[in-house]
Amino acid sequence: MDLFTVTLPSNRSESLHTLRMHLSEHANAELHKAVQASEKASSVEFYIEEPQRIKCKANLPHFQLKMDGPVVYRAAADVIAEFVVKELEPELLSSIIRKKYKNNPSLDAAIIEKYCFELLHGKEWESLGSRFQDADRTRRKNKIADELEKFLQEETVLNLHGFVTFRLLSYRSELAEIVEYALDEYVLDKQYQEFISLLKYFVQLQESKVPIVHLLHKGGHEFTLYNESFQTLEPKPPADRIVAEMLETEMNIEDMVISSLISVSPKQITVHTRHPDMQVIRTIETIFDGRVHICVKCNSCTSSLDELIQP
Repeated sequence: MDLFTVTLPSNRSESLHTLRMHLSEHANAELHKAVQASEKASSVEFYIEEPQRIKCKANLPHFQLKMDGPVVYRAAADVIAEFVVKELEPELLSSIIRKKYKNNPSLDAAIIEKYCFELLHGKEWESLGSRFQDADRTRRKNKIADELEKFLQEETVLNLHGFVTFRLLSYRSELAEIVEYALDEYVLDKQYQEFISLLKYFVQLQESKVPIVHLLHKGGHEFTLYNESFQTLEPKPPADRIVAEMLETEMNIEDMVISSLISVSPKQITVHTRHPDMQVIRTIETIFDGRVHICVKCNSCTSSLDELIQP
């Protein structure tokens, strides 16, 4: 008994064998789990039909459509939904970006795609932990699987490209929102980079006021400034009115540290830290180009200051 046929997009024929294998394994595993101990399990087979079709056929006489059909439909929906999220989602995001911003050549589509990837899989989730990222991915997959299950219960031919284009409107709307948010992040980051570039320019014009300062990173966003004798420095606001106004406009925790360094205007900065890859430290290196030395453990901070630094 033929149950349904799945047609993949034309550019995904190389995924045919892998998808057929996953469909067969998952559907038959779910059928075996569904039967009672005294009953013989039903089974289904998945065949590849050229050029890019997979046909599902139930093995009679044990297969009963009323009882076993829903199990197969849900299992197939789960596997195909995973295929959509893993294989097709990046292409869908790329298509939305190209259509939405085709009349704006100043935007780099590849960079927006990278921001989308970060939003779905990267830095936005770091503070929450991988389980939240996994849960969000599962939520998207289940949204697709629910629609696929309904479709397979009513139809025998699934054209995956057409289904994703015309049936998954809620899912595509969610991807469009991700693109919008990615664009906002891109614009904000671009503005901030321009701000950092201006600060770098003004720092280069400044005359050095002191030979060296030590910036102690105690952990998180907590920093303390010391002079060459490791005495605490209390910096004044930047004397340059333009720099002061820029920092006041863009001020955040990172900029407060940068503001202190600009006001002191050292010839050399030694940053004592156990976390040299933190963004704020990289920003300091960018602004004070060539003046910054990163210390992860030296005699001075080990003997005098190590007890203050949070591991």
